Amino acid sequence: MPDRANDLIGEILRRVHEVIVEHDVTYEEYQTAKQWFIDVGEAGEWPLFGDVFVEHVVEEQAFGKREGSQGTILGPFHLPDAPLLDAPFELPHRPDESGDRTHVSGRVTGADGTPLANANLDVWQADAEGCYSSFMPGPPAGNLRGQVRTDADGRYAFITVIPGPYTIPLDGPTGKMTAAAGWSPWRPAHIHLIVSAEGYDPLVTQLFIDSSDYLDSDVASAVKPELLVHPELRGDGEFELHYDFALAPARSHAVA
Repeated sequence: MPDRANDLIGEILRRVHEVIVEHDVTYEEYQTAKQWFIDVGEAGEWPLFGDVFVEHVVEEQAFGKREGSQGTILGPFHLPDAPLLDAPFELPHRPDESGDRTHVSGRVTGADGTPLANANLDVWQADAEGCYSSFMPGPPAGNLRGQVRTDADGRYAFITVIPGPYTIPLDGPTGKMTAAAGWSPWRPAHIHLIVSAEGYDPLVTQLFIDSSDYLDSDVASAVKPELLVHPELRGDGEFELHYDFALAPARSHAVA
């Protein structure tokens, strides 16, 4: 481990030094950057910064060649121990929850197509205004969060609303850095899931609404073509979308 730390830390510092030389960074610019580092720490935004600007590369490097469905970043808004829902599996919501009511369904299988009974889908999302419960003003605790299980054939279904896009916090140092660089602060509309089953690697992923704005300028660089979904309007005025998940065998169970 000391050798690994030496290699990684040393290389990161070497590349920082190269940027300073290549771009002729001034002392004034260095002091500004140093103060920004201090501000991020004091604002408690290092997790936000990592989730938005670093995690997508780690995810691609760690899981890019994994069998089965595509994953993407976890993000900062997951909460453990969401309630296990009962049929008909509707995410908890306010009585007057705004947004288009949507039926999400599909199947969970292994990468070889074997249906996975009793697989778990941990689901969380923003509301139609782009707000996450327990993190942003508006939604009550537990809003649009829950876990559902697949049936004997690996099929799942739950009801929710189409989420809205949202920005990362704009008034903190991370948002100010984004503005200074001229980058979009927006995340497109998406539904988060962790799909898991015994003997398989958990799949951390997001389903992106294909009609959303900001798909091509996601501040977190987490959108993948394989994760785009198209809600179809039903005859009853509600929407439906379908997505199948395929899980890779856990590494301890994989065949060498």
